[in-house]
Amino acid sequence: MRRHSSALPSGTLPPNASTPAATPERSDWSTLQRLFPYLWQYKWRVIAALAFMVGAKVANVGVPVLLKELVDTMNPNTKGGIDATALLVVPLGLLLAYGLLRLSTTLFAELRELIFAKATEGASRSISLQVFRHLHALSLRFHLERQTGGMTRDIERGTRAVHSLISYSLYSIFPTLIEVALVLGYLAVKFDVWFAGITIIALVVYITFTIVVTEWRTQFRKQMNELDSTAHSRAIDSLLNYETVKYFNNEDFEARRYDDNLERYRKAALKSQSTLSLLNTGQQLIIAAGLVAMLWRATQGVVDGRMTLGDLVMVNAFMIQLYIPLGFLGVLYREIKQGLTDLEKMFGLMEREREIADVPGALPLALIDGASDTLSVATGNASVSFRHVQFAYDPARPILHDISFDIPAGKTVAVVGPSGSGKSTLARLLFRFYDVQSGQILIAGQDIKQVTQASVRAVIGIVPQDTVLFNDTVEYNIAYGRPGASRAEVEAAAKAAHIHSFIAATPKGYDTMVGERGLKLSGGEKQRVAIARTLLKNPPILIFDEATSALDSANERAIQAELQSVAQNKTTLVIAHRLSTVVDAYEILVMEAGHILERGTHAALLSANGRYAQMWALQQSSE
Repeated sequence: MRRHSSALPSGTLPPNASTPAATPERSDWSTLQRLFPYLWQYKWRVIAALAFMVGAKVANVGVPVLLKELVDTMNPNTKGGIDATALLVVPLGLLLAYGLLRLSTTLFAELRELIFAKATEGASRSISLQVFRHLHALSLRFHLERQTGGMTRDIERGTRAVHSLISYSLYSIFPTLIEVALVLGYLAVKFDVWFAGITIIALVVYITFTIVVTEWRTQFRKQMNELDSTAHSRAIDSLLNYETVKYFNNEDFEARRYDDNLERYRKAALKSQSTLSLLNTGQQLIIAAGLVAMLWRATQGVVDGRMTLGDLVMVNAFMIQLYIPLGFLGVLYREIKQGLTDLEKMFGLMEREREIADVPGALPLALIDGASDTLSVATGNASVSFRHVQFAYDPARPILHDISFDIPAGKTVAVVGPSGSGKSTLARLLFRFYDVQSGQILIAGQDIKQVTQASVRAVIGIVPQDTVLFNDTVEYNIAYGRPGASRAEVEAAAKAAHIHSFIAATPKGYDTMVGERGLKLSGGEKQRVAIARTLLKNPPILIFDEATSALDSANERAIQAELQSVAQNKTTLVIAHRLSTVVDAYEILVMEAGHILERGTHAALLSANGRYAQMWALQQSSE
């Protein structure tokens, strides 16, 4: 019978799937400050891209100016008529210049994107890798409480946010601001200040309206994202537990749960869309009013003789060039705000504190060669000691009470006892997934809290009760114990775990895919793969946590003999339910409710006629 403690540590409250971990709110500016160093690694590309952006906008502003000159040149009412030479030469030159400016605008824009692409992709890659590394560095407690679907969606959106922020800001917002400044300056110098004034008033009203309405709409967008993450998380969770859903015939129940989330998402999306329509309508009204005011003043200037027909055409072209990108300002602002929100969530993951962290200046375990991160020749000293260990997942419910025992180098110590007694917690503490509240755990006489976590885990191998495999080939899963191992070494480990013949009999052999979490394999096959993986790692310290619980009696006896052979000259901690598998242990600890009730050899414990003897008699009679 499987123990619940293998899935959730004893004393740990069930995670609340609907409540994501809270992250502190940060301002948009602080989020941008976090992003900036990743881009500044490519500072010369950033500078070159900005230069091309300015060049593109100068060329773009020059287009209406040339258009004005062309119209005025071709206008017979300008300067008393059209000269024959002007009719042939001037328009041709202006047309060529007009075409070159149009080409320059596109050319500079493409060069800007080409130059800056490496910075964008590089920053996105650096951030994604840093988040990935940080998530692996977080404690087991965080990963037991996480929502896998929602978290991966946050990372996915955060990575996209890097691209969207750069795209919308560098390629849309900043160029538009540069163009607005150039146009306003030209209009104020060329004509009277009212042209610039009308434009400024229209822009201020437009931008203010856009920002206010978009800020109001942001709440609906955030709600959509939260509902989207919740629906995604529940869908992933349901699909990962496909067999459980089938066992209890709950497909309709799962579909209703998923549809309930989709319905709430639909309502939030409709509300977001209706407010977007309001925003777009208001923007177009402001644009239309500003454009009418500018053209009215330009038309009046032509009538009064202060402006030419070319000036009217130029003003109209300027307004069209300005208002076309401004027409998307609401969308751009919303996407930038959303990008900042998504990026903030991803940065929030990066700022989650490591519950288990190496002390400053921590050195590798003495069994590890610090220069190459490999085992040294001194692995014969790999003793393990627990010294007065007190531990609780939740302070209100202690799990281990003053636990002390030694595993001499090369010896095997077994821990037995009922479910929930704290046996598997010993393995988690030895791997330093958690830190003890008091006491010490020593490997080769060194406190594991004072050395690097990586070096501790490098010297320990485990065969867990519940084996979860990667959705890859059998060879990949066995070789995961020592990445880079040859096929021959993988096959040798599989033979030692008595699974080689099974693998060889499959059509694809070691290239057989094991499926999501290894679901294509039986429980016994998965456990033998786990044994092979640990045998390939070949560490000086071994932990067998119910290592043969999923095997039939014949295979259990065969693998038990192999495990005993492998454990020779290795420091081994065996966590067992069946006492027949630990009778040869150097010492057996009997645990109950976090206390060590008895300790000694198999024979000594039987002669003591205590708790161990009762358990032995019960198992013998049942067998």
